[in-house]
Amino acid sequence: MSATESDKSQTANDADDSGMAAKDPAKRRRVLLIVAGAFVLAGLVWFLLWLFVFSTREKTDNAYVGGNQVAISAQVPGTVVAILADDTQHVEAGQVLVKLDSTDAETRLQQARSALAQAVRGVRQQTSSASGADAQVAAAKLDLKKAEADLKRRLPLIAAQAESPEIVQHLRDGVEQARAAVNAAEAQSSAAHAAIEGTDVAQNPAVLQARANFRAAWVAAQRNAIYAPVSGYVAERSVQLGNSVAAGQQLMTVVPLHDLWIDANFKESQLRHIRIGQPAKVVSDVYGSDAEYHGKVIGLGAGTGSVFSLLPAQNATGNWIKVVQRVPVRIALDNQELDKHPLRIGLSTDVTVDISNDQGSVLANTSAQQPVAQTDVYDQMASKADAEADQIIRANLSRTTAAN
Repeated sequence: MSATESDKSQTANDADDSGMAAKDPAKRRRVLLIVAGAFVLAGLVWFLLWLFVFSTREKTDNAYVGGNQVAISAQVPGTVVAILADDTQHVEAGQVLVKLDSTDAETRLQQARSALAQAVRGVRQQTSSASGADAQVAAAKLDLKKAEADLKRRLPLIAAQAESPEIVQHLRDGVEQARAAVNAAEAQSSAAHAAIEGTDVAQNPAVLQARANFRAAWVAAQRNAIYAPVSGYVAERSVQLGNSVAAGQQLMTVVPLHDLWIDANFKESQLRHIRIGQPAKVVSDVYGSDAEYHGKVIGLGAGTGSVFSLLPAQNATGNWIKVVQRVPVRIALDNQELDKHPLRIGLSTDVTVDISNDQGSVLANTSAQQPVAQTDVYDQMASKADAEADQIIRANLSRTTAAN
C-alpha cells in the first residue's frame, strides 16, 4: 500500500473515533435522566400512596376472634343420670343438657306441697275460729244485757222491801260476771283476728311462708335438669354418666357464635389516631380474601396485655430492655356477615382500621345502656313455680272463698 493511501485510512479512523466520542456523553445523559425520572416517579407514587392510603389506616395481624364462653355448672348436688348434649352440637336456650337424680328433690317438693296446702287450711280454720269468737262476744253481750235488765227490775222492789238484799246482791254479781265474760270474749276474738286481720287467705303470712318454701323446693327439683341459658355450640364437655357432681361444678361450655368481636392488639405507636366508632375491615385466615367482614371500633382496652398477665413484668428491677407494648382494641362484627361465614373464637384475623376521621373518643364516656348478655330461662322457671303454688292455694280454699 502506498504512503498516500495509508494516510487517508488513518484520517478516516480518527474521524470515526471522534464521532463516537461525541455521541457517548449525550447517550449517558439520556440514560441518567431516565433513571432519575424513574426514581422520582417511584417516590411520587410512594408519597401519594402514603398520603391517601397508608396514612389513613392502621393495620395489624395480631388480632383474634373473641366471644362469650358460657360455663354450664350444676346448681344443686346430685348424680348424673343423663347427658343430652355433646361437643360440637348446637343447643337452644332452655334446652336440657344434663339430668341429675331427682329422688330426694321430689320428696322435699312433695313435703313442701303438703305444707302449703296445710297452711291454707290452717288459715281457713283460723278464720272460722275468729267468726266463732265474734259469735261468743255477741252472746256474752246478750247475757250482760239480760243481767243488767234483771237487776234494774229488782232495784225498786228492794226499796219497797219486797225483795231481799241477798237476791239483789246476787244479781249485781251476775252483772259483773256477765261483764267479765264480755271482756274475755272480746279478748279471745281479738286474738283470733290478730292471726288473720288485714289479709286474705292467700296473703296470710303463714301461707306466704309455706308458699316461699314450696317455691324453693320446686326450683330445687327443677335444677336437677340443667338447662342451656343461651343458644350456641357445646364445647369442653367434662361430665360423665354416673358422676356425683357438686353445686357449682363446671360440666361443659356453651359458646354462642353470634355477637362475636375481634380483639386487635395494636402497638402503642399505632393508637395515636384510633378512635371509637371508626370503621374496620377484617379478613380471617380461615376464609382468606373470599370473606371480608365490616365492623367498627367499640372500645380500647384500659391497659396493655402485659399489665393483666398472670406474671406482669417488673420493669423497675434488673437490666431493662424496652419492649413495644400492645393494647387490645375491640371491634364489633355484623351478625349477618357472621351468618354467611361463621367464625370460631380464637381464630386469627387481619384487621385494618380506617383512621381518616380521628375526631371521636379514645375512651367510652357513657355507661352501658344495654346488658352485655342476658337470659330469661330461669325467669320462666320461677313463673312456673308461682303458677303451681297458686293452683295449690285455690284447690285448698273453700268454694265460697274461692268464688269471692
